[in-house]
Amino acid sequence: MNATPASTPAPYCILVAALGGEGGGVLADWLVQCALESGLPVQATSVPGVAQRTGATSYYIEMLRTAVPAGAAQPVFALTPLPGCVDVVVASELLEAARMVERGFVTDRTTLIASTHRVYTTIEKMHMADGRQDPQRLQGAAQALARRAVLFDMEAVTVQSGTVVSAVMFGALAGAGVLPWPRETCEAVIRASGKGVQASLAGFAAAFDAAAHPQAALVGAVPVAVQTLAAHGADRCRDYQDEVYARRFLSHVQSLSAAATPQSSAALEEAVRQLALWMCFEDVIRVADLKTRRSRFERVRAEAQAASGDVVRITEHFKPGIDEVAAVLPRALGAGLLATAQRRGWMGKHTSLHIRSTSLWGYLMLRFLARLRPLRPRSLRYAQEHEALAAWLGAMQQVLPLSPALALAMAGLPQVLKGYGDTQLRGRQNYARLWSTLVAPALAGQLDVASAAERLQAALKATLADPEGKLNSAHQPGPSGRPVFWAATAPPRQRENTMTPAP
Repeated sequence: MNATPASTPAPYCILVAALGGEGGGVLADWLVQCALESGLPVQATSVPGVAQRTGATSYYIEMLRTAVPAGAAQPVFALTPLPGCVDVVVASELLEAARMVERGFVTDRTTLIASTHRVYTTIEKMHMADGRQDPQRLQGAAQALARRAVLFDMEAVTVQSGTVVSAVMFGALAGAGVLPWPRETCEAVIRASGKGVQASLAGFAAAFDAAAHPQAALVGAVPVAVQTLAAHGADRCRDYQDEVYARRFLSHVQSLSAAATPQSSAALEEAVRQLALWMCFEDVIRVADLKTRRSRFERVRAEAQAASGDVVRITEHFKPGIDEVAAVLPRALGAGLLATAQRRGWMGKHTSLHIRSTSLWGYLMLRFLARLRPLRPRSLRYAQEHEALAAWLGAMQQVLPLSPALALAMAGLPQVLKGYGDTQLRGRQNYARLWSTLVAPALAGQLDVASAAERLQAALKATLADPEGKLNSAHQPGPSGRPVFWAATAPPRQRENTMTPAP
């Protein structure tokens, strides 16, 4: 355990989790040298891990954040970290960060600095289907358990800087403000090492900025033409859900940007805009949140031209149906409720509710619904939306480099998905019809690219001019009575070359 004489302060504990060959030992040496240059007592140990991927090693550093006066008792440092007693954890890869979380080293005392990229384990690669760990769950655990989490793609910064990840991790530590010495000390130690100095300094500087301004770093990784859209979209997703959700949006933007060409820039911009709107789909949680915001009450008062002493009463009109209730339930429960409702003929029935949001009871009821936001990622509606969104993203990445015209038409496809309740149902049916009749055949090479682009643009225009959903008459549920399942399957990888690039 950590042991220090009573006259000395508690040690400052840093745990480095890296893979073999990433320079974790160099990073530990740099940290020790910086501490010595700053006159701070320090001790470092390393613990080799078992063989997995390229082998994992942890480096543990204990130090004091202030110098020990002459003649005072010297600290006694521990050789290994203790769960719950680590101030900073820095991990070179997302699963390594998750291991540190699992072992109890990441707590409300800990600043976690980690890369969001993955190096897959042998077990993940051996799986017969998709055995990869869910990165969103890993990031969510980091955000939930750490006092502060600084997450960004260190591998991308490493590649761009032409260095090794140890320099990037060093810059991230400095940029996060967790080191008890200035940036100049770190850079001086790198220069004194004499090996790969310029590349290491470049990686250090890029990671410093990424850790100090994480959102700016993510937005800066996409083309200039969509950076403003990406920033606004991230803000919208953060307001809608949380920081992890905003990062997920930016990750999708980066994937689309990587597939785009200069000729498809217009399609990329439209895709980013529609992506932000789609990821912030309206459900009863979102509606309740927006209707009870102070800014909304102030806007209504202004529109009513109410004086400061006037009483303004606002009555909200809701017509919830079974499908809206099922949408916010956990996926299995929601699907079960819908199945029961279909068997018993409850679908299409609504209850009319008038809720006065300016009354105490009405306001509290709506705020309760708004506070269900943390449960949204486990809801039926969330699963449905993101399955369809994943298929759309995969199709966009396939089409962007091949046909700017078709990509632009497909980028506008999410426009048909609006609202909730009956409006949302009609939108899902519209989406399923357009996808099955035009998008899927084009992806499979059954339709000429140019023809598919023109037909999809025309069909999309006609659909947006058909608010009653009359165009869906040929795509109504069959004799089974089951509703249209609108989350189209993502196109298989082997189909990537079925499309002929547009001339």
